[in-house]
Amino acid sequence: MRIFSGMQPSGDLHLGNYLGALRQWVASQNPDAFYCVVDLHALTLPIEPATLARQRTELFATFLAAGLDPEVSTVFFQSDVAYHAQLNWLLECVVSFGELGRMTAFKEKAARAEGYRVGLFTYPVLMAGDILLYETEEVPVGDDQRQHLELCRDAAQRFNHRYGETFRVPRAVVPPVAARVMDLQEPTRKMSKSLSSPLGSIFLVDSPEAIARKVSRAVTDTDGEVRPDRERKPGLTNLLEIFASFEGSPVESVAERYTRYGDLKRDLSELVVSSLAPIRERYSELLAAPEHLAGLAARGAAAAAAVAGPVYQRAARAMGLG
Repeated sequence: MRIFSGMQPSGDLHLGNYLGALRQWVASQNPDAFYCVVDLHALTLPIEPATLARQRTELFATFLAAGLDPEVSTVFFQSDVAYHAQLNWLLECVVSFGELGRMTAFKEKAARAEGYRVGLFTYPVLMAGDILLYETEEVPVGDDQRQHLELCRDAAQRFNHRYGETFRVPRAVVPPVAARVMDLQEPTRKMSKSLSSPLGSIFLVDSPEAIARKVSRAVTDTDGEVRPDRERKPGLTNLLEIFASFEGSPVESVAERYTRYGDLKRDLSELVVSSLAPIRERYSELLAAPEHLAGLAARGAAAAAAVAGPVYQRAARAMGLG
């Protein structure tokens, strides 16, 4: 099964990134899977060069620490494969202004960014090119990325209609539980690398003490009944869904075990700490070997380019280029 997915190096990964995407990548990796640090996307918002250089390396290390195996699948940096930027321009000449203006993520980010960059508006097209370059069949995405995947599908179908069959049209795969992990302090808003309060997000590299503190202070409600109810009990439901996702159990069966919020939070803290401990340990080992990481990234980029190149050339010829 040909799979492509990527993450932006915009800060440490949190539980939402892990449960909603990264863990799914690890479970589905195979020789036809491509996983990418989409570092070009990080340029859509202001970021210091030194910060980007550090964060892209840390994200690559996190991919491997979480279980992606470069001997099994292809793991690489987007900017190391020039075909991503090249196909982006071809697709920008197919996608409409109105389509991009309807993107919910753009509207939210533009509202927070004064004088936003053009790349913030057009980056869904780059994302579409990322996916289409690898003749992707399935794209594991979080719930908030469905709209971008639909844009990708529309762009591929329109290109094929205008220029002849060129791209495979991909489909989204969204995990059924904890696809949208919410902020622990503001449970009506998804967990975020940048917008959360200090206690709102649990990061994969957090210490056991930090994880326990964040879970213990997670917002719940006052009625004291342990049951899932996204509308009336969003904070408690979020905790139950995180627990169920780590454990692989139905949310209802987790809720049935508890009569006190405190007991649920205690056990959830222990579960999260034990689940993330191997990732945190492997992450530290990988960052201590930067030359090894660079070698793995270069090998991944070469393998990715060998697949992406022919697809780009096919698209360019279809449009009359090359």
